Parts: sequence; structure tokens; C-alpha cells
Amino acid sequence: MTLDPGADRMRPSLTPPEFASALAQPRHAAPAAITPPAVSPAPVQLPAAPARRGRSASIWIIGVLVLLLIALVAYFLNTMGPGASLVGMLLALVPLAGVLLAVRIVDRWEPEPRGLLVLAVAWGAIAAVGIALGVDLLLSMVLGPATGVREVLQAVVQAPVVEEFAKGLGVFLIFATARRAFDGPVDGIVYGALVGAGFAFTENIQYFAVSFIEGGAAETTGTFFLRGILSPFAHVMFTAVTGFALGLAARRGLSTGQAVGPWLVGLAGAIALHAFWNGSALFGDFFLLYLTLQVPLFIGFVLGIVALRREETRLTRRRLGDYAAAGWFTPQEVDMLATPAGRKAALAWARTLRGDRTALMKTFITDATALAATRQRAITGRDALAASEERDLLAKTAATRAAMFAP
Repeated sequence: MTLDPGADRMRPSLTPPEFASALAQPRHAAPAAITPPAVSPAPVQLPAAPARRGRSASIWIIGVLVLLLIALVAYFLNTMGPGASLVGMLLALVPLAGVLLAVRIVDRWEPEPRGLLVLAVAWGAIAAVGIALGVDLLLSMVLGPATGVREVLQAVVQAPVVEEFAKGLGVFLIFATARRAFDGPVDGIVYGALVGAGFAFTENIQYFAVSFIEGGAAETTGTFFLRGILSPFAHVMFTAVTGFALGLAARRGLSTGQAVGPWLVGLAGAIALHAFWNGSALFGDFFLLYLTLQVPLFIGFVLGIVALRREETRLTRRRLGDYAAAGWFTPQEVDMLATPAGRKAALAWARTLRGDRTALMKTFITDATALAATRQRAITGRDALAASEERDLLAKTAATRAAMFAP
């Protein structure tokens, strides 16, 4: 008991001596005995999640992007003001949404980790733009404002070299730090396209905002038509060339050091395309060249992606065929998992099951496709964790199959 200084009576203490603390529970009686089991239960073993090492970016890259984003926002607000910057950002979201939808279609067969996809867009929108602006400001301080011949060189030489290097560096960092999520040319095109999309988004904010400040709605509409309607995939195609080269390096099992050569070759192709694009706006009839050269180039780009996607499906079929030969899948399941028509039919069938088991079928398809990619990495000897991930994915596909057929 303790004395309450404001009263003449004694009050109970919050921590009586029989309890260890105010939160302790009193013990009224001896606990009941626990009856032991008749038979020792078998240990429960849950399949471990696939190792994330080699499938996510280093934290220092994210930290650098955050710092650059703060500097970039401050620069835009200081040079163009919040109103024009907001108008530019809203307009820039329109072509970005279209590009992201197109890339999602390309990446649908074997989706890349979502965190890496976000990182690719962020690198293009923040780091690549920051590098390009920094070089431009540095050259302006040293050489003065660009005029005449130097203005032409800036558009045809400086911009393609600096911008493609800055964007290509992001693709190379993903290759180097998330090697197990970089399986082949389609993956490289996806990462390169998203880096280019991010760069175009931020660059469009600047173009649209400046047009709004200088010419109001009329000039902004014209700029939006040129950049948002006619050429939303320009930067996407440029940097996708770099990603394609790194994807070939990944397919051949090259190490990070060995991939520098293919990266430089892809970078040269991206720079050439970028320079050609900028030069067509300066030295010729842009719309004529757009129709006669740029449109066919874009069509060829799309056809190339379709061909690569077909090769990806064939590779999935071969690798799942290996597991079918070992008894993990039936031949009918391989047909279902490795063809677009088979997947569509499987999802339609899953919807007819009790409780609509479409989600389970989607998981089964996703894990089986990842299993095929894992085996391919194991065959090329470029993934030390492939065996562990293979065991986990085999356990998951077996469990998902059992859940789908459960009564």
C-alpha cells in the first residue's frame, strides 16, 4: 500500500508485491495437464518461397532515385511553375498509359517481377532525365547557349548519345542486379521499353508545359499531337534495342562483364535510331519521312516482337515437355500451358468448376511458366539457385493442381 498525498486514506498500489507488474495475470490454480498424442505427428513442411536474391534491385538504386526525384521536382517547379507542370503531367499520362498497356501485352506470357517493372519506369522518368539535364546544363555553362551548328549537333549527336546512354544504363543495372529475372530478348525489350516510356513521360511533361506557357492551348494541342499521338513509342523503340541486345546476352548465359560488349552494340543501335529520328525533323519533311520510314520501322518492330513471343512459347513448351517426360505433367497439360489457345480454354474450364477456380488456374499457369524459365536458366548454368527454385515451383504446381480438382 502507498499513501495518497491528496487524501487521508490509503489507496491500493498499481503494482502489488504479489504480481511482477501491473500487466501480470494472477494465478488462481494449477494448470490442467496436457494429454500427449498417441502417435507423434509428422512434421509439417511448407514449400519455401522462391529466393528473391537476383530478382530484385539493390536498395541503393532506389535511394538514388528518391534523391534525384526531389531535385527533379524542384527543377520543374522552379523553371515552369506548378500550374504548367501539372498541365504537362496530366497530358503526359495519356501516351504513358497507352505504352504501358502495350508493354503489358508483350509481357503477359511470362510476367516480370512487378518491382522491377516499376523500377524500369522510374529509372527512365527520373535518373535518365536527370543525367540528360545535368549534361545539358553542364555544357551550357561551359559553352554557352546552343545556337546554329551546335544546336543541330545537340539534337542529332548530343541528345541521342547522352539520352540513350542514360536510359541504357538503367537496363544494364537491372541486368546486373536482377539477373535471375532477365531470361531473354523479350525480357530485355520489356525492361528497355519501360525505361524509354518513363523517359518520354518526363520529357513530355517539359514539352507540354513549355508549349502551354509560350502558346497556350493551341500550341499545346499541336505538341500533344506530335509527341502523344504520332510518336509515343519513339523512345520505347530506341531503348528496346538496347534491351534486346542484353536479352540475347542473357539467353546465352553471359556474365555481367561479358554482357558489356552486347550492351554497347545495342546502345549503338539505339543511338543510331534516335539520331535518325531527330535528324528527320531537322533536315527533311518530317511527315513524309514519318510515313515512309518511321511507320514501316514501327510495324517491323511489332512483327519482331510477335516472332520473339512465338519463340518464347516454343521454349516454354520444350521445357515443360522435359517435366512431362519425367511424369510431373501430362502431355495434355503441356499443350494447355504452352499455347495461348490452351490457356484460354483452361481458364474457361476453370470458371465452370465449383466456386469458380479461375484464380487457381491462373496461378497454375504462372508457376508452370516460371518453372520452364527456371529450367532454361539451369540448363545454361547461369543460375546457382535454379535447383532450389525448381523444387519449390514443382511443389506449388502439384499443390495447385490438387486444389483445382478438390471436391
